[in-house]
Amino acid sequence: MFGFSKLCKFYKSHMRYIAADFGAGSGRVIVGTILPGDNIRLDEVHRFPNRQIRLGNTVYWDFLALFEELKTGLKKAFAQYDEIVSIGVDTWGVDFGLIDRNGHLISNPVCYRDSRTAGILEKVFQTIPREELYTLTGNQFMEINTAFQLYSMVLRNDPALKIADKLLFTPDLFNYFLTGIAVNEYTISSTSQLFCHATRGWADEIFKRLNIPEHLMQPIVPSGTVIGQLSPELVSEVGGSGVKVVAVGSHDTASALASIEAEGDNWAFISSGTWSLMGIETDSPILTPEAMNCDFTNEGSVNGKIRFLRNITGLWLLQNLMKEWETAGEKCSYSDLIAEAEHCHLNSVVDVDAPCFNKPDSMNKAISRYCTEKGLEAPRTKGEFMRCVVLSLATKYAEVKHMLEKCSGRKIETIYIVGGGSQNYLLNRLTEELTGAKVICKAVEATAIGNIKVQQMAHKL
Repeated sequence: MFGFSKLCKFYKSHMRYIAADFGAGSGRVIVGTILPGDNIRLDEVHRFPNRQIRLGNTVYWDFLALFEELKTGLKKAFAQYDEIVSIGVDTWGVDFGLIDRNGHLISNPVCYRDSRTAGILEKVFQTIPREELYTLTGNQFMEINTAFQLYSMVLRNDPALKIADKLLFTPDLFNYFLTGIAVNEYTISSTSQLFCHATRGWADEIFKRLNIPEHLMQPIVPSGTVIGQLSPELVSEVGGSGVKVVAVGSHDTASALASIEAEGDNWAFISSGTWSLMGIETDSPILTPEAMNCDFTNEGSVNGKIRFLRNITGLWLLQNLMKEWETAGEKCSYSDLIAEAEHCHLNSVVDVDAPCFNKPDSMNKAISRYCTEKGLEAPRTKGEFMRCVVLSLATKYAEVKHMLEKCSGRKIETIYIVGGGSQNYLLNRLTEELTGAKVICKAVEATAIGNIKVQQMAHKL
């Protein structure tokens, strides 16, 4: 065994990377130390909540607070660790900030759960038929997608579009204020419904026909691109002189997938968190009418391949239930809820993607109302609500697995689960039972691991 002084010397001799991972509910700054055999030791130095803020009729992300939390995490990391080489930022998809010609953020980014895109799909399809739009972008039609957010701004004649000089997706926005350099990273760009897989560039036709100003878009860079160094102003605040910023798999699902080491083609993945993203990796996009009708999306992987996947509402339902219970003063823990759910016999299954679960005033009432309207037994206890949610998710996974096999022609024998949901053993067991595939749970911090692996790759090039 190493003594303390030897252990410190041992860790100082190894390269370190910072992964800043922003989820829809929380963020964390993690230091990854590369150990012998390319093993990675993760040390969380800072964790913080991420919240949506309603101002008037608009729901925003508090980017200013998030960037301040990032600075706090960086300051802690630089104070505690030597040999930090670079930083990588990953976040959720589709959302963006607008920068004016003086380099200033015009406003806090609007959250994808805002109502500004309600009913927007049919308006877009009047200009660009859905089949044509899918052929161009390969993206699943979701009102939250960047193209639809921007078109809603066009229809409202939003003055922000007139003064904007740059559009930066959420991770690109962080990178910009870290370095002063504006780029759009490949994996996050591919979530926008503005990216054309055929050309690996912006879909000019969409911008033209929807009157979206294309000059806002920045050069698309591949995952693993070194963007630049921390700006002198930031170094004076947090330290880290000479530390580089790398465009990793900026979409958190792309980073999570980068952590999976699997052979062959007979496997699928589920990135299980607020959203469940279930899919496979392919060499080229699948743009068939069948894929479109099954609501599959084609997004970029860190290796230049395609994530062919379905966005499924994930633990969002359970997160909202727990928030309601806690607000009401009812104590509940994840593990207790799972244990209670195991002894419940409720078999009611709800469609987790139903619009009524998107942003209800009460998730408890929304689930109960759905069950009543569909003639299902409504859950009453917390354990029954937990069972209803996990059984519904596992049922949805089984449906999507069947669709994946049909669209790709592959037989899926193994499902890798990453993210926070990998800890829900009841959900994982039900997933294995209902899909008939072997379920392998990977690291909870798979996103951070994938983030760090891409940084490693960037420095080896």
